[in-house]
Amino acid sequence: MEKMKLKDIMAAAGTLEKTSDWVMVDQDLINLFADATHDHQFIHVDEERAKTQTPFGGTIAHGFLSLSLLSHFVETTLPGIEGAVMGINYGLDKVRFLMPVPSGSRLRAHFKLVECTERKPGEILNKYEVTVEIENSDKPALIAEWLGLTIVK
Repeated sequence: MEKMKLKDIMAAAGTLEKTSDWVMVDQDLINLFADATHDHQFIHVDEERAKTQTPFGGTIAHGFLSLSLLSHFVETTLPGIEGAVMGINYGLDKVRFLMPVPSGSRLRAHFKLVECTERKPGEILNKYEVTVEIENSDKPALIAEWLGLTIVK
């Protein structure tokens, strides 16, 4: 994974943009997420019922499943900061789920580093605009403003 100096990351705010690889969101992943979150609503896990009783034509991923993939996307896509000890999910300023993600879809994330500020020595707060795209869809699955706190030594 690429690493950048802290001063270079801070200078890249507003210009650093990266796109992840595709990730398959299949029924097995949706079922695992349903089990982990205890959210077994039929639109996610009952393929036959979702096919006949929803406008989606089949099961769809949980919105929070698509959102939770941000951790994977950031880890595999964005450069690290030299000297970083850990990264912490600091929260979201905005999340909108724009399109359902049908089972069997592939997703990828587009990141833009909007702000990078040093809160105090050794604490860097990064704000990203994130769009999670559904392959072959005109509309994204979600958009978010995501905050990450990086601790550097």
